[in-house]
Amino acid sequence: MLQDLTVKDFIDELGSNSPAPGGGSVSALSASIASTLVTMVLNLTIGKKEYMEYEDFIKDEIVKSLNHGENYKKEFLDLMEKDTSAFLSLMDAFKMPKNTEEEIQIRKEKIQKGNNEALEIPFEVSQKAYKLYNYIDIAAEYGNKNALSDTGVAALLVEAAVEGALLNVKINILGLKDEDRKKELTEKCEIILEKSRKRKERIINSIESQLK
Repeated sequence: MLQDLTVKDFIDELGSNSPAPGGGSVSALSASIASTLVTMVLNLTIGKKEYMEYEDFIKDEIVKSLNHGENYKKEFLDLMEKDTSAFLSLMDAFKMPKNTEEEIQIRKEKIQKGNNEALEIPFEVSQKAYKLYNYIDIAAEYGNKNALSDTGVAALLVEAAVEGALLNVKINILGLKDEDRKKELTEKCEIILEKSRKRKERIINSIESQLK
């Protein structure tokens, strides 16, 4: 499994002539790292003097955000594995024989199935990665101020995860035969993309203002 590789081995595999892991898997990994940065910042916050002075509802939000971050970091690693698996399955479908009408039909169905999986997984990554902004907001406002830069990096990684995942959705949308579904997915991608850029910008601006 990719997540069991050392960092060096993963980087070497990524840079090899194998088509997977690729951008989709890296997008999911970026979201996992962003989740982990959020948990780090909040772990550095809980129990500190400033934290103890917060009202109980703020403490609850911090703890909830920490728990969500813990859950998401594992979930995104699983999505990284699924993205690579889906892509390789699609490549296998393209290699299927097409010598008879039956083989052509089976190959066509496998390609469509593989194409659907190859776009559904990164689309899931983009939607779930976008939710991380909620917890980054908490970290930026109430987290340990000595870790503001880490919070900012988390926001940047989420934007990269969202945009990277959506690029993988878009390239697989091209293989769809259903024009209505193409249009629907394309519109959804643009909505998430625009919202993500705005959320990231607000968080970075907030962090920058606190660093002056």
